Amino acid sequence: MAVDPRQLVAGVLTIAMFVMLGNMIKRDHFDPAPASIHGTSKTSELSLPGGDGPWKSDGVSLKPCWTKPVSEDEDQSQGYLTFSLTNGPEYHISQIADAVVVAKYLRATLVLPDVRGSDPSDKRNFEDIYSVEKFVKSLDGVVKVATSPPAGISARNLAVVKVPSRVTEEEIAENIEPVFREKGNIRLVTYFPSMNMKKSSEEKSTDSIACLAMFGTLELQPDVREVVDSMVERLRTLSQKSSGQFVAVDLRVDILEKRSCQGNGSPGSKSCYSPHEIADFLTKLGFNRDTTIYLTQSRWDSSLDSLKELFPKTYTKESIMPIDKKAKFLDSDAAELEKVIDLYICSESDVFVPAISGLFYANVAGKRISYGKTQILVPAAVSSSGSSSTNYISHYVSEKNHFAYSCFC
Repeated sequence: MAVDPRQLVAGVLTIAMFVMLGNMIKRDHFDPAPASIHGTSKTSELSLPGGDGPWKSDGVSLKPCWTKPVSEDEDQSQGYLTFSLTNGPEYHISQIADAVVVAKYLRATLVLPDVRGSDPSDKRNFEDIYSVEKFVKSLDGVVKVATSPPAGISARNLAVVKVPSRVTEEEIAENIEPVFREKGNIRLVTYFPSMNMKKSSEEKSTDSIACLAMFGTLELQPDVREVVDSMVERLRTLSQKSSGQFVAVDLRVDILEKRSCQGNGSPGSKSCYSPHEIADFLTKLGFNRDTTIYLTQSRWDSSLDSLKELFPKTYTKESIMPIDKKAKFLDSDAAELEKVIDLYICSESDVFVPAISGLFYANVAGKRISYGKTQILVPAAVSSSGSSSTNYISHYVSEKNHFAYSCFC
């Protein structure tokens, strides 16, 4: 039986990507909080809105301050650039940004990507998750987009080019453009040398394109948006004693069980926090037993019992997703859809607590910053009850060092 070359390429890329992800998890940790955050003498310098207690009101929603780049040569396509969205929505955002930046530089036509999960058989169309209309319209005048693969493009005539996340023009000119000019079409694969989203010390010429791609191109398609909205509404209904406010915690048992989560005892080495540690953290910050908590864990696990003992109103997707939606979004092993739901609920909650460091935390932070939802509390050992939650605000907010602050003002 003949083997499709595209399947071979996809298999090799999938294996390579997971090797890289495994290495990144091993070295990925929460940044140690600077003294200006944890030092009590500096707490008053954090100008976050809200009154006393752990709940703070949202800040002002920021507005895009980038200028939409316009391509004078949009119709003069020099070839095609293909790519896939892989490993979850927190990676999709960066993969989209890099593809748009590269396509703009090369004057290439961007082919609408497919979506691939961790299982090689888990392959979806872009429109299964995101709005094609929004994507194409947002890039109108910036890069040309082909909504279906052009005839004649196959694995045999596509050169695979790997690029670091947040690729620069220098890297494109040196490593990508020569291949593109020679081959005419390329397939882009983004790897992640860093798992944070800190803004650069110097403004780059590609920032406006990256801002547009990260924050202006992806919109959930109606069915997925409906599920997110219904779950958020359910959580707010369950939170009547806290004025409809709820906490979202990125806590997944399968990640916590990995050896890389345990740290090595050195300062700043802790990359994950257990359910018990999260419960202790929230309790000492003043969140009471009536606090509603949403976990990114899909189904209940006995290891979560210690959290539920202190916070009985703790829920997973399984317990709050509408019954008629579970077959499509939960019971069918739809891991990619579950991750998408998590990212948007965590972005829209009143408080977000990342029990796991990494790109999910970084990209949720970016969305929240753009919404004005800056109450992102990074776990740490709290010495005593009654500590102010402002002492544990993410450095992305307290230092305004997230890339989102290059895009919104």
